[in-house]
Amino acid sequence: MSNKITRFSFPTTICFGPGAVKQLPICLDEIGVSRPLLVTDSGLQKTDVVGTVEQVLKQSSIQFSLFADVQPNPLDKDIEGALGVYRADDCDGVIGLGGGSPLDAAKAVAVLAANDGPLTLYDIQTGGNANIKGPLPPMVAIATTAGTGSEVGRCSVMTSGAQGRKFLVCHPEMMPKRAILDPELTVGLPATLTAATGMDALTHNIEALAVDAFHPMCDAIALKGIELVARYLEKAVKKPTDIEARGNMMIAAMMGAVAFQKDLGAAHSMAHPLSTECNVHHGLANAICLAPVMRFNKEVTAAKYADIARCFGINTSGMSELEAADQAIQAIIDLNSRIGIPRSLAEVGVKEEKLETLAQKAFQDPCHQSNPRPCTEQDLLELYKEAYGR
Repeated sequence: MSNKITRFSFPTTICFGPGAVKQLPICLDEIGVSRPLLVTDSGLQKTDVVGTVEQVLKQSSIQFSLFADVQPNPLDKDIEGALGVYRADDCDGVIGLGGGSPLDAAKAVAVLAANDGPLTLYDIQTGGNANIKGPLPPMVAIATTAGTGSEVGRCSVMTSGAQGRKFLVCHPEMMPKRAILDPELTVGLPATLTAATGMDALTHNIEALAVDAFHPMCDAIALKGIELVARYLEKAVKKPTDIEARGNMMIAAMMGAVAFQKDLGAAHSMAHPLSTECNVHHGLANAICLAPVMRFNKEVTAAKYADIARCFGINTSGMSELEAADQAIQAIIDLNSRIGIPRSLAEVGVKEEKLETLAQKAFQDPCHQSNPRPCTEQDLLELYKEAYGR
């Protein structure tokens, strides 16, 4: 046990269950929002999900505005566009609807609704989080994937169009006041996205657990999240209408986001530039990079990785911690294979000549700074080569 004094809390009010989206008007009333801006993406707008949410709002005679142009890796210009609608229509709160990108964008809209731009002023890596002044407009987050857990997070991952890099904007005020987790909204998610977002959730839980920081609540939550992914992700991929599997994956994703209050690790530093430089889906990038990073870390995280093996139902009796850690890594490789995750970066179109640029960008990313084993830029390059398949 650490001798340091640490602080932690879990304040989000979560509405969970099939049909939970019908509680949206109640949630808005509870947080004092009468004219929300609904923030989503164009892909989701083409599905029944946006229509379902709009119908819930209309049935309660709630006036709302819509911004549906969030990019898969949200750009700072997306936020400026949404902010223009928010101000023009005199909105007083935000609804984020979708996966991590719309939810992160909605949080960023709230930041700029109460603070002057540009958004890069609030980059946490340069201490910009201290510049965010509250109160921010209240937000309801409605998740439609089981991946990022952004619905209970206090950060947004954004992309600077001018700088061509991802940056983090984080502040306690950014945490949604209400999170709605309705597994029925995830049923239409394609198998490939169910797999990629589910592995994103698993990576959050595993990297949070591995971070060398004292937070016993986060550690316990991360282990339960890992157990839920091990039990339910394959079912959710192969039987999309399995509401129990879908619901438990939403809980696992939420747990991952709660757990990574502790921070993340090198897999995320590798995944971020893969999105901006190579257009690889964030969850897919994490899925491919996770096993190489775990192998890199295992000498210093063997005891924690042994716990992960047990979450996968592996009997570790008689094994050393290192042997159990190897079993955990193999279990993740096997899960990737069963749910259709490509084996290497080469298989998803990453060019080998990009690896050095990716390593440079990954080293600039702050997540590896909390990796349990310190990483140099050369270490990250070697990890990319391993993930590439060399």
